[in-house]
Amino acid sequence: MSCGNPHETDCREVLARVYEYLDGEMTAHDVAKIRQHLDECHPCLTQYDIDQLLKALIRRSCVCEAAPETLRSRILVRITEVRLQLEG
Repeated sequence: MSCGNPHETDCREVLARVYEYLDGEMTAHDVAKIRQHLDECHPCLTQYDIDQLLKALIRRSCVCEAAPETLRSRILVRITEVRLQLEG
């Protein structure tokens, strides 16, 4: 994905790390880089908004149940595969 504007941080990197950003699992430096990119790149901001809504929907729907670790791992692998296919 490309937003047409030059950025210090590549769109692929931002989208690959969006869940780290949403989960607060980044250093302050990385948070600042991602936030700056999202402020300047409408396509990435749109994808971020979708991912944020999806995460909130899942959280609301699964309040009482925890997914087994094997399922969580398979889902993360599949998300990566789909992202690579879309970028490919």
